[in-house]
Amino acid sequence: MRALIKPGPGTGLELIERPEPDVGSTDVLIAVKRAAICGTDLHIFDWDDWAASEVVTPVTVGHEFFGIVEAVGDQVTNIEPGERVAGEGHVTCGTCRNCRAGNQHLCRNTVGVGIHRDGGFADLVAIPASNVYRVPDGIDDNAAAILDPLGNAVHTALSFDLVGEDVLITGAGPIGQMAAGVARLAGARHVVVTDTVEDRRDNALRMGASLAVEPGVESLQSAMSELGMCEGFDVGLEMSGHGGALDDLITVMNHGGHIALLGLYGQRPDIDMNALIFKGLTVKGIYGREMFETWYKATALLAAGLDVSPVISHVLPLGRFEEAFDLLRTGRASKVLLDIEAEGDTASDTAAGEPG
Repeated sequence: MRALIKPGPGTGLELIERPEPDVGSTDVLIAVKRAAICGTDLHIFDWDDWAASEVVTPVTVGHEFFGIVEAVGDQVTNIEPGERVAGEGHVTCGTCRNCRAGNQHLCRNTVGVGIHRDGGFADLVAIPASNVYRVPDGIDDNAAAILDPLGNAVHTALSFDLVGEDVLITGAGPIGQMAAGVARLAGARHVVVTDTVEDRRDNALRMGASLAVEPGVESLQSAMSELGMCEGFDVGLEMSGHGGALDDLITVMNHGGHIALLGLYGQRPDIDMNALIFKGLTVKGIYGREMFETWYKATALLAAGLDVSPVISHVLPLGRFEEAFDLLRTGRASKVLLDIEAEGDTASDTAAGEPG
């Protein structure tokens, strides 16, 4: 089978032929149809300090994927070949305190699919049956491929009550864009999004944001004035991973407000800790999805009308992976999907939301 792998330390990935995965007694073998490139995959491609310290090579990359069950282990009784499924990318131990308490997303022994074990940028991937999530028939293949990052958006946005609240999202990457749609559908009054990239701001507006602000050009105070806000934001979702954005967010938070942090910081941010204290702010760190409550909420939101197609800017065959990564690295794409089923490397680009 074909597999896009990180063969060892250094820049780049390689598309090679590998043996089909072994299927353990409690595993499920999935024939991958669509896979999505994540920021984590960019780190692995570039082999930055995080990747060098975390990734176990050689490894097939990719943790956002959708496909059809090909086979199941002899102890798997609740999943059958032919079912449409996505995979939770965090394989947890099941025995630590958090796992036993039903908080698997906080497992201290988590193994990452596509990081520590082979992932979904391949014709076939094997994962534990406990990590498999059935995809309802009403969800198209492209949306199914991004249930993992949609789950991040849902987990972050729904950490706090949003009904009638004013929400600020700093960072309008794909997850920030989807969080804007989630916040709007969940009943937020105003949703303001900030980003330096115009296309991302435009996409956030398509997803339901009230206003999209360009940092350094427009002020958040002006945005608040335009919307008739006089006290500050009730909920802040920090998704940029930039310390300046976090500091700006804290500045315009209302007293007693709530902040959820999803963005990862390349260096320790310099923020006003006294503002956190004197404003009485609640801060929550977000890592991945709640298993599997977030997955249920994400699919329910899609069924209720959440449209994530504006987030998907390109669908390319697996053979054009270098082009796909370059589109993301240069800011010319939002969410890029790899069509694993496409033959060769000459398929044409696919517009957002259309089948590949």
